[in-house]
Amino acid sequence: MTTLILGATGHLAGIVARRLLTQGKPVRVMARAPEKLADLARAGAEVVAGDLRDPASLARGCVGASAVLSAATAFASSGANTARAVDLEGNLALIAAARAAGVGRFVQISIFDARPDHPLDLWRYKYAAEQALKASGTPYAIVRPRSFMELFLGVVAGPLAQGKPALIFGPGVNPINWISVEDVASYTLTGLESPDALGQTIEAGGPENLSLVQLAETVGRVTGRPAAMRHIPLPMLRAMSVVARPFNQGFARLAASGVRMNTTDMRFDPSATLRRFPVTLARVEDVARRLYASKAAPRDATLQGA
Repeated sequence: MTTLILGATGHLAGIVARRLLTQGKPVRVMARAPEKLADLARAGAEVVAGDLRDPASLARGCVGASAVLSAATAFASSGANTARAVDLEGNLALIAAARAAGVGRFVQISIFDARPDHPLDLWRYKYAAEQALKASGTPYAIVRPRSFMELFLGVVAGPLAQGKPALIFGPGVNPINWISVEDVASYTLTGLESPDALGQTIEAGGPENLSLVQLAETVGRVTGRPAAMRHIPLPMLRAMSVVARPFNQGFARLAASGVRMNTTDMRFDPSATLRRFPVTLARVEDVARRLYASKAAPRDATLQGA
């Protein structure tokens, strides 16, 4: 009962692949550059070459697969590897290949607030892929994660661990829901394995709604470094989201996301999801300690000698 995984060069799908392999379950991982998956090959995964932009490779990859996990995204990519090519057209081709191969379950990693009228293109593409999956006739589960703690701790507050100012998009005081990628992996495995998840959309969020400033303060507390901050003004983010679009769509999308993080309601209550699919959720400080506790500032020499 092989699970085909796309996006395993990324953090989320890599975690899912390793957990399945640890359980002794066969895993097939597909990537444009298979050499990037050498660690999964050593762990026992079957590695195949393929590309969401190449329907023939998707058809080959789906042969003999009992389940498919699509976790690839081109959020930050540019050039030919666009969000339209990957998150929309690529997923549509993969859904068609899975249906033709008789795959028993398809799990799609989508995004929170995916909808047809979203102002950002990636969210519209994710929604269109969701609708195609629902209409395909293939048994499915959709996971819609909120903002990944690990990603934004690295982007926003990671510089603090190196003694540099945190990078804050806008004022950074708007509450945002954060979820650990490890917990998204748990929800993804539920989508792959639980009968209760079939036909369901799992809204995956974390236990806290914290601002970008609070994210930086948490890392400052963990590392023992003052939480100095450098803010990118909202007008600059808005300008970058437009000016960069013709030559770097990923950067433009990141800037536009920074604007929305300051101007829309980003809060989430996970209690309804937890009642249906129980997961022990990590808090931001838990993840910050895992990532940055080893990079704490040296203690004062007087205290060290006490």
